[in-house]
Amino acid sequence: MKVPSSLDSAVDLFRNIGSFAANTVSPRVRLGVTGLSRSGKTVFTTALIHHLVGVSPMPVFRASSEGRIRRAVLDDQPDDAVPRFPFEEHLATLAEPHRRWPESTTHIAELRVLIEYERRTGWRSGPASLAIDIVDYPGEWLVDLALIDKNFATWSRETMAASRTPQRAAIAGPWLAALAELDPRKPATEPEIARLSNLFKDYLTALREGPERVATTPPGRFLMPGDLAGSPALTFSPLDLASGQEPVSRSLHAQMERRFDAYRTHVVRPFFRDHFARLDRQLVLVDVLSALDSGPAALAELEEALDQVLIAFRAGSNSFLSQLFSPRIDRVLFAATKADHLHRTDHARLEAILRLLVDRALRRTQGAGARVDVLALASVRATREGSVRSGRETLPAIIGTPEAGERIGDEIFDGETEAAVFPGELPDDPQAVFNGVIPPGALRFPRFRPPLRTPDAAGRIPALPHIRLDRAIEFLIGDRLL
Repeated sequence: MKVPSSLDSAVDLFRNIGSFAANTVSPRVRLGVTGLSRSGKTVFTTALIHHLVGVSPMPVFRASSEGRIRRAVLDDQPDDAVPRFPFEEHLATLAEPHRRWPESTTHIAELRVLIEYERRTGWRSGPASLAIDIVDYPGEWLVDLALIDKNFATWSRETMAASRTPQRAAIAGPWLAALAELDPRKPATEPEIARLSNLFKDYLTALREGPERVATTPPGRFLMPGDLAGSPALTFSPLDLASGQEPVSRSLHAQMERRFDAYRTHVVRPFFRDHFARLDRQLVLVDVLSALDSGPAALAELEEALDQVLIAFRAGSNSFLSQLFSPRIDRVLFAATKADHLHRTDHARLEAILRLLVDRALRRTQGAGARVDVLALASVRATREGSVRSGRETLPAIIGTPEAGERIGDEIFDGETEAAVFPGELPDDPQAVFNGVIPPGALRFPRFRPPLRTPDAAGRIPALPHIRLDRAIEFLIGDRLL
């Protein structure tokens, strides 16, 4: 992917040279954390910082298991113009008396953790330090990167075609009806443009809230506008254009095309230039279970979304020249979240399904020289394992506290009572999930409250429980702590 500006390229080169020099003196890794909606980005980032700063015992994280981490501390904010990730606030939310999940990621935020450790590699052995700059950002912003090299006509054609597919036509109805009332070749008033744009935003919102449960249609910032709400750069819509149609001066077509270009210039390109292009490692969190429970159409949509996500990555191995001119993300980890909603006997099947969903993207990225891995994890484990009786059969179950209002069968929970749940079983053949082997709604995935952590005799509160968080940390930064 390219950003077509010679000035941008020159600025990037000088910045990359400075970053390379600084990294030689004070080593650092910029780790991007993202995922599509409901994937647990905020919880992962909070848990990651919690375990690093607390120097929690983590068997698979080698620097930890070998006792080579002396300490890890929160350091000065790496970028003064980027909001700080509110780690302390989110950690307090997970604990008593709140015991709630933190609010979802709606904007970019970052935090630096400085790790002091002992090297173990030959002549380089001895004390060292590594700064981990954790950059947490919404996955919807990532999907927007596909717009950098597209013009308005191409984007309109693709978006219109997708809106008329059987699974989307109904929810796109009000927007398509309003679109049919306007002639792209004629001028339109500002209220007409605003109404059309708002109906298009309603359509995007319905896509995310509906059975597909993923937001794959840009612009992603329409769903979380922040301080840009109401600006012309966020007030436009695709149009139903004739093949080869050129915009007439002051027409609706011309106005929408201008605003689309403003969105690319003032929203998408700065994110790419200032944040995304500077990442070294990338974690992509995926809520596979929600898609599984919604049926094959949702899984197909998720597969396409993940492919788009990795196309946006500038992934591959780094050389000296690439670090100066075009730094690459050299490790990408895809993680299926909420593994604690399944019994451990299904975790390998969950990983296999995710591997199938990212197969195209995985092969493409590995071909460019980057390392890619897939795992099932729970950043914060909300359940423990047990069993339930069903007639004469004993079934593997998970035990936790469903949130108030959650329903299992005819029972509605109060947020205080524990429940043992048999969530269902995943198929041995991952390809079977695309054939309707799991009917929509057949799996049981209630939303559980964060775990209750009881202080020990000395009053110490145990670390947040997790599933394979240490494996994720080892893959993402372990090689930089040798």
